[in-house]
Amino acid sequence: QVQLVESGGGLVQPGGSLRLSCAASGRTFSSAAMAWFRQAPGKERAFLTTISARGTSTTSADSVKGRFTISRDNAKNTVYLQMNNLKPEDTAIYYCAAGGYSTYHFDYNYWGQGTQVTVSS
Repeated sequence: QVQLVESGGGLVQPGGSLRLSCAASGRTFSSAAMAWFRQAPGKERAFLTTISARGTSTTSADSVKGRFTISRDNAKNTVYLQMNNLKPEDTAIYYCAAGGYSTYHFDYNYWGQGTQVTVSS
């Protein structure tokens, strides 16, 4: 069993940066791939980026390549999402998830409650 808690969301101006954190509890964190998804109002949940259990591989959606970076610290049971050059269209609820190394949400068994990111001037 893994419990995930996101933090770090908030209001930021266009072009700004935020770093989201996702703290995990449970013994299986270091053996699970971790991912970030987001869901904007009226839209389906969308894959952003994922990182393998050891942190040696990452995959990102084209929409965030070069702007968003995922990383993890297995000693702290935490995964991060560094977001740079934020745009208004990045406004959404951001979720972290634990499971298989995949771009599909149904491959992830555990989800956090989400954190709101709003990009606006």
